[in-house]
Amino acid sequence: MAKARRRRRKLSMTSLIDVIFLLLLFFMLTSTFSKFSEVELSAAGSGAILPSDSPPLFLQLEPDSLRLNGEDLTLTDLVASSLVKVDQGTVLLISLGNAVNAQRLTDLLVALRGLPKLHVTVLGT
Repeated sequence: MAKARRRRRKLSMTSLIDVIFLLLLFFMLTSTFSKFSEVELSAAGSGAILPSDSPPLFLQLEPDSLRLNGEDLTLTDLVASSLVKVDQGTVLLISLGNAVNAQRLTDLLVALRGLPKLHVTVLGT
């Protein structure tokens, strides 16, 4: 006796697509996305800066060090330094070292955002 050949049925992709869509929807609704903070930068122009009676401060940013007028600091010590007691409109000049990356500069600018009396200028290289 010959075996009866079974006919193969075509595989339906509709249910697979539905499952993938439901998984995609689930993961999209349960995911959390972190919001990145923004650092405002403005281009230096020939406009006049309101003069302050106090002399400008000089901050040297290196990959592994930070010096304010020659004194070594860390980013955490910055908000407790003499920058807190400056007059409104005091100019802070930031000099970048050779190997300073963008993340290090951004960390510094975020820390300086807490000191609104300063007029921060980043010097180009």
